[in-house]
Amino acid sequence: MAFSMLDFVGSQISLRCAHNRGMAKFHFVNDGANQSSKLELPKNGPASGRLLFCKRECIDFEERTSANEIASLLDCTSWTGAGPGLMDAVTKGALEAGKLVGGFKISREAGEWTATNFHPYLPSETYLTCRFFSARKHGLVDAAVRNTAADRTAVVALPGGIGTLDEMFEVLTLIQLERIGSKLPVPFLLMNYDSFYSKLLGFLDDCEDWGTVSKGEVASLWKVCNDNSEALEYLEKFYN
Repeated sequence: MAFSMLDFVGSQISLRCAHNRGMAKFHFVNDGANQSSKLELPKNGPASGRLLFCKRECIDFEERTSANEIASLLDCTSWTGAGPGLMDAVTKGALEAGKLVGGFKISREAGEWTATNFHPYLPSETYLTCRFFSARKHGLVDAAVRNTAADRTAVVALPGGIGTLDEMFEVLTLIQLERIGSKLPVPFLLMNYDSFYSKLLGFLDDCEDWGTVSKGEVASLWKVCNDNSEALEYLEKFYN
């Protein structure tokens, strides 16, 4: 996983990246307050140095197998919007699997963690708080970039609301126009749990009938999965 430069225009915070072996380092500069801080996240493998995720014993949730299977299959940091709901389920699942977690949090999330810059249990050095959704999307896209065959990443879209649709279609557009910045293809999984996205998929079929989308184009850009097992099977085949 690697990050390119991100600019948080509203808060005048710049994010720059320097790469070491297996480590991405970030230096944040608050131009207005003349303050700086650092964030370090290993790209792959076990954490070294500073502990980057909560101790498992402080988290109370039921044992699940799919999170461990996905984390073990890709063996990479799990990046989410660091918000409530299914984003929180992803965070907890990755922690349960003993894998690294990173996040791009919006200070005014639609849900229980509104109007706060702080995550309720993730250490502050493992996530960034963004003022604008564009910064979050940029970060999440960069996290999925594959520049070598050893990079195993995936974009997984879970059921969500307007913000999820915004992020989902921007990533889809970047893939469509080959502007995602990845040298190698990145798998995009749409999780259609309990037919959540079936009406949306029907709308996209209508777009094909109207001629606003080429026949079969959308289907070629992502994989629609009905459950976790189907997603795992697809990723196993994708990465051989």
